[in-house]
Amino acid sequence: METNSPFKTVDSGKSAAVVSYIFLIGWLISYFAMYKDKKTPLSSYHLRQSLLLHLAIIVLNVAVTVLIMIVPTALFGYLSYVIYIAYLILIILGAVSANNGELKPLPLVSDKAQTMFQNI
Repeated sequence: METNSPFKTVDSGKSAAVVSYIFLIGWLISYFAMYKDKKTPLSSYHLRQSLLLHLAIIVLNVAVTVLIMIVPTALFGYLSYVIYIAYLILIILGAVSANNGELKPLPLVSDKAQTMFQNI
């Protein structure tokens, strides 16, 4: 039965792509709740890209934390702030690109992500 609801929209994968940039929990929600049934090239591209971005920040965070424990200087504490600011900027760039429906690559992440996570 077809209804003429004003809230009915065709999803081109934008919502899964945008939600994937909301930290790692957003990626998990996007992948398991939004992407599994409706795979599109847009959502696949951004899911790959955001997954590598989130994993890279976790690895960098662990590395900087170990470095701070070994050599406790303020410089490494400031380095973690710079890393998080860069992470937030990349999240914003990726989410805006996903919202616009573009397959725009993120610096340092995109090419590697597309080859590493081909099965997503």
